[in-house]
Amino acid sequence: MHAIPEIRKDEKGIPTLYIDGAPFFCYSGEVHNSSASYSAYMEKTVWPAVRRIGLNSVILPVYWEQIEETEGTYCFDVLDEVIAQARRENVKLILLWFGLWKNSESMYVPGWMKRDTEKYFRVIRADGRANNSISPLCAAAVEKDKAAFTALMTHLRDTDSKDRTVIIIQMENEIGTMGSDRDYSEAAEEAFYGAIPAALAELTGRNGTWREVYGENAAESFMAAAYAAAVEKITSAGREIYPLPCYVNAWLYQYPWYPGSYPVGGPVKQVHPIWKCLAPSLFTVGPDIYVPDVADVMDAYSYDGNPLFIPEIRKDAVAASYCLYAFAAKNAIGFSPFGFEDLILDPDEIQKPPMEVMIALNIDPSAIDITGSCDCLAASYSLMKEMEPILLKYRGTESIKAFVKHGDTDFGTYLKFSSCDVLAAYKPKEAAKPLPAGFVIEEEEDTFLVGGFRSTLKFMPKSGDRRTVGLISIEEGHLENGIFIRERILNGDENMSIGFGDMPSCLRVKLFHY
Repeated sequence: MHAIPEIRKDEKGIPTLYIDGAPFFCYSGEVHNSSASYSAYMEKTVWPAVRRIGLNSVILPVYWEQIEETEGTYCFDVLDEVIAQARRENVKLILLWFGLWKNSESMYVPGWMKRDTEKYFRVIRADGRANNSISPLCAAAVEKDKAAFTALMTHLRDTDSKDRTVIIIQMENEIGTMGSDRDYSEAAEEAFYGAIPAALAELTGRNGTWREVYGENAAESFMAAAYAAAVEKITSAGREIYPLPCYVNAWLYQYPWYPGSYPVGGPVKQVHPIWKCLAPSLFTVGPDIYVPDVADVMDAYSYDGNPLFIPEIRKDAVAASYCLYAFAAKNAIGFSPFGFEDLILDPDEIQKPPMEVMIALNIDPSAIDITGSCDCLAASYSLMKEMEPILLKYRGTESIKAFVKHGDTDFGTYLKFSSCDVLAAYKPKEAAKPLPAGFVIEEEEDTFLVGGFRSTLKFMPKSGDRRTVGLISIEEGHLENGIFIRERILNGDENMSIGFGDMPSCLRVKLFHY
């Protein structure tokens, strides 16, 4: 029997996923919402893409409506078939529990729950209309979700403990309430005008009602607490049975910014303290990123106490660059473009969402352009796999720096090391190509391992050093299990510029000073 997967800090204090006692980085992709509902579809559509891109893990849903079609009777046949396929492919699974909430709605709850709107009451908007979303204050619904989730975890414990194919669980999906600043159901009204929970009173150092403690942010804080408490009840019960690492994902806080234009109460950055306080069974909050400012979101969601795990990200060619930045700069646990099975198709075959849907969801249209994406992402994942021993050696030290272009007015960056500094300049952004990105590792004094996309590097003397930095050699090569394999030595006209093109590459640079 294999050791149960866990998130724990390594010897440098960096939160890391361990499988069988060894660090595991999730080079993942998330399937489309319905792909995992039928194992034959997975066989035909998903696993060929897994092989082509080189994924070591796949993120896919488990549907409450499918496993408990009849109340109190659970069927895991489809899930078992998909798990068996994953074992055959030597791929790990991250399961999305599509329970009470998916994209702020209750679309995956069983039919028997959908029909009983009195017992399983909905979120009520300020104008009195009901949402297609069960209220987080509905204790009966939360109890049913808990029962189904514990049945799932019991089944995984009983059938997967030997192989540990399933390594992580996502709780629900993009939780929150749309179209209203909060829930105005009878249960919510009573709770909103009462005192805040004791745990939040201790956190804030204040007692009182939601308005008294949180002021103009009272409604969103109230909803965050309601959802976090419900998720914690479900998660903690399941983890008591089978303690796999669990997380939630966030539909980002974004334009037009007001609560209800994004799912209010979901785990967006500004309410993380509430979620962290009331849902301690979650190891992180992962951002779903389709906006143009991807790097800024990665920076914001990778902080002490919230290790970076990206369950959904845009799947255009820039994903390859963000992958490098996530692992080399942000110590990511996992990275996962959404709908990855599309990447092996002809771009003209892809059915794109209507423009009004993308506008409503604030999706950058370029985020779903897959032109050139498959080969770039596969190459980026391959590079990261071969870099793992190097990353584990240098991450958390000043010897490694990584970068990515943050926006249209970001033209480069300046990186400081012990023996010299490095000026990274970015090539112009181009459609269907990766963004400038890269890493610089000071292996020893005046010896650097460098790599990346669409950028050039210039080695500079330290401030106050009157000497010039010269090149002893530029070695072109590739990595194999952390070892740099030299392919040729560049000199003459070919060492006039140190840089990278549209596909990731590696160089070893040796310097001298004169």
